[in-house]
Amino acid sequence: MRADHEPPRAIVTGSDSGIGRATAVALAAAGHDVAVTWHTDREGAEQTAAEVRGHGARAIVAQLDVTEIPACGDAIDAMIGELGGLDVFVNNAGIGTHTPFLDISLDEWNRVFDTDLTGAFVCLQRAARAMVTAGRGGRLIAVTSVHAHQPMVGYSAYDAAKHGLSGLMKNLALELGSHGITAVNVAPGAIATSASGDSGADPKQIDRPGIPLGRPGDAREVAALIAFLASPEAAYISGTTLVIDGGMLQMGPQAGAAITSHDWRTV
Repeated sequence: MRADHEPPRAIVTGSDSGIGRATAVALAAAGHDVAVTWHTDREGAEQTAAEVRGHGARAIVAQLDVTEIPACGDAIDAMIGELGGLDVFVNNAGIGTHTPFLDISLDEWNRVFDTDLTGAFVCLQRAARAMVTAGRGGRLIAVTSVHAHQPMVGYSAYDAAKHGLSGLMKNLALELGSHGITAVNVAPGAIATSASGDSGADPKQIDRPGIPLGRPGDAREVAALIAFLASPEAAYISGTTLVIDGGMLQMGPQAGAAITSHDWRTV
């Protein structure tokens, strides 16, 4: 709760499924009113909103295409107006590509960058401007990836865009700290979602030999971390990246994706 005893307000982009949905619900459980955004899956967004309301929080639903630049920023402004302010902004919307560097087209490269970096910049800037104007501080949280730290074959555009987003957030921590605004990256590894083809499965029952914990993550585990970063207890965390990957980076993402046996566990 804010000092004025009104619920804090949050926007979670790409919250029609996966990590975004789990994050919206986790924030609602922690007392936030939440704006849920969707690109093509309105039904999924409405399902997320229903879960948010199930926690007694207010939910609004809005379409957001972050590749519509600068119109995506206008959509953020509209959501802030409908919420009555903004305390937490979670930049979760993103896409990937699996095209080898020698084969990727400029159009595909630009689509990834417009989604994962340029659109993120526009939305983050609008969110930050609203927070500065309100004068109450705020939290900017970007969902990046382990691939902002280590590359993977076929991910050149995605890797580069996530590196850029991670660097942008570090700069925001420097420039916005005097306004009481924190900026933090959350870098998931392999998470069991529809994007990974594991939606609906119990992550603890999925075998991933190349990950030290032996399984993919649960979207709710990522959401719990984000909800913590949005809490008063995390007020002094800024300008850094919190990796949530089951130890995957210690193997290297390429090994984590390619190893098919547990032989590496023994000498």
